[in-house]
Amino acid sequence: QVQLVESGGGLVQAGGSLRLSCAASGRAFSNYAVAWFRQAPGKERDFVAAINWSGDDTYYATSKKGRFTISRDNAKNTVYLQMNSLNPGDTAVYYCAATGRALNITPYSNTNDHYDYWGQGTQVTVSS
Repeated sequence: QVQLVESGGGLVQAGGSLRLSCAASGRAFSNYAVAWFRQAPGKERDFVAAINWSGDDTYYATSKKGRFTISRDNAKNTVYLQMNSLNPGDTAVYYCAATGRALNITPYSNTNDHYDYWGQGTQVTVSS
């Protein structure tokens, strides 16, 4: 099992940047593929980006590509989400999720059901 804790959220003005972190404890983090999802008020939880176990393969939601960058440091048991050029539409609770059932990116890496472990989320609010 692995436990996930997100951090780095907060209030930022439109056009600004934030870097979210997802820290893992428990089993070695390199045994998991990891993704970021987000959920805005009244909306479903949507896929943002995923990264494979080693960090050399990534997958982004089309609308996030170019502004968001997912990366990982297995030595620190941490996955990051760098978010640039933020706009009010990016306001949401951001969650990290992990799966040990598929270490590489698959066609299902953008689905909630693909992941077995979830963090509690971190709030990101972008003001206009």
